[in-house]
Amino acid sequence: MTNPPTADDHDAVDILVSDHREIEAVLVELATRQGTPEHRRHLVDVVIAELVRHSVAEEAYVYPVARKVLPDGNEIADREIAEHADAERTMKELESTDASDPRFDELLTQLTAIVRGHVAEEEKELFPRLRAATAREELVEAAAKVTAIKEIGPTRPHPGSPDHPPANKLIAPGIGLVDRLRDALSGRPTSMDELHHKRQR
Repeated sequence: MTNPPTADDHDAVDILVSDHREIEAVLVELATRQGTPEHRRHLVDVVIAELVRHSVAEEAYVYPVARKVLPDGNEIADREIAEHADAERTMKELESTDASDPRFDELLTQLTAIVRGHVAEEEKELFPRLRAATAREELVEAAAKVTAIKEIGPTRPHPGSPDHPPANKLIAPGIGLVDRLRDALSGRPTSMDELHHKRQR
């Protein structure tokens, strides 16, 4: 049996796959339709924040690598970004829908389908091809950048924001600061860590 990679060994793909698993776990919980509307709203807010940070990180640091190293990288990156835009529109609508509204579950089902399709595509096609075509050191370096931008990036959907470098790298920290201020003032959750901490209490 091999030892799991240490934090220093993680590459960008490891981080993104870990994000996928955490998001999927919350989506599975939401699919049960259990809990109060407030609890479900809380879970959706966490999923939205995680999806937005994840998307910004991919667009800023992973898709540019795909464009560079894969012969069809531009086509793949453009398709992935279009899927992100589709998810952002759904998240924006879900964000403003009350959890007791029947439309809430419809939008959640729609978002879940988009996310699962996107994850399957990345994990079966994009990520293995990136690992095969990219030096490990480059993916480890990208991991540090992905982690850093997730710390300062937006936590709310902004469908009209730029989704290609360099504009998305420049705008993400500013939007992220505004989002975090709004989150703090509203008491809105912003991370899986916060969700895990609340569950342990």
